[in-house]
Amino acid sequence: MKEYKYTINGNRYEVAVGDINDLQVTVTVNGEEYQVTMDPKPEKVRPVVKIDPSKVAAKPKAPQVKAVKAPLPGLIVEVKCEVGDEIKDGQTVVILEAMKMANNLDAEFDGKVKEICVVPGQTVMEGDNLVIFE
Repeated sequence: MKEYKYTINGNRYEVAVGDINDLQVTVTVNGEEYQVTMDPKPEKVRPVVKIDPSKVAAKPKAPQVKAVKAPLPGLIVEVKCEVGDEIKDGQTVVILEAMKMANNLDAEFDGKVKEICVVPGQTVMEGDNLVIFE
């Protein structure tokens, strides 16, 4: 039981609140007992938002870029292709030095070289595009 003392408009009240059982509670005010029924807690209502699909612009899909990317940070030692070259799956296109080791970076598909993004002596980070294919 919790007890409280209030002064309201100069009048003193001693209030004792008993345990709550199924929204019923016994409240004693200045020695007079009352049975009180509490209102249930209101349920949290989430607004329902309806979206008309015809009014939503479709997100354009990002074009898939076919590229050889740097698998780890390093230094470009040599570029073994030129723009316009036809490259076969497994053909080495760039040599990357990383951790004092030369790594042959091979194409993973057949394609035509569209753009070379690096030059020998350039430092690259992991994930950088090195050679882009059409």
